[in-house]
Amino acid sequence: MEWIYMIIIGFAAGALAKFLMPGKDPGGMIITILLGIAGSVVGGYLGGMLGIAGNGLLGQLIISTGGAFVLLLVYRFLFKKKE
Repeated sequence: MEWIYMIIIGFAAGALAKFLMPGKDPGGMIITILLGIAGSVVGGYLGGMLGIAGNGLLGQLIISTGGAFVLLLVYRFLFKKKE
């Protein structure tokens, strides 16, 4: 059940990260959602290791959005479209 919860939070985190970092992504909205889910996992894992794990829905959403934002930034840097 925890994985389903993480996917739902990751979906919202991906949407928030996309909102915070507008522009054209090389992979489109599907990639952004998948990066949000991965950011949720990474953010939760790193937050737990650093002792800053979010408590409650808002805390988890903030940690997950931060992870998704970083992954989206790295993805844009690595797969930038050449014009």
